[in-house]
Amino acid sequence: MTLEPFLLEILVCPRCHAKLSEREEAGAPELVCTGPDCGLVYEVRDGIPLLLVDEARRPA
Repeated sequence: MTLEPFLLEILVCPRCHAKLSEREEAGAPELVCTGPDCGLVYEVRDGIPLLLVDEARRPA
């Protein structure tokens, strides 16, 4: 499942305001911050991005 392209154009990381890129990890879609000092990973559930800094995780 991929997000609509127009959504990826307007969504930004709520922590650092960098662009987000989409990827699939273990079959589940995620949004990854492209900021050089941030890199938080946000889960996408049922096609809805969960852009909560408290629920984001650091990349492995």
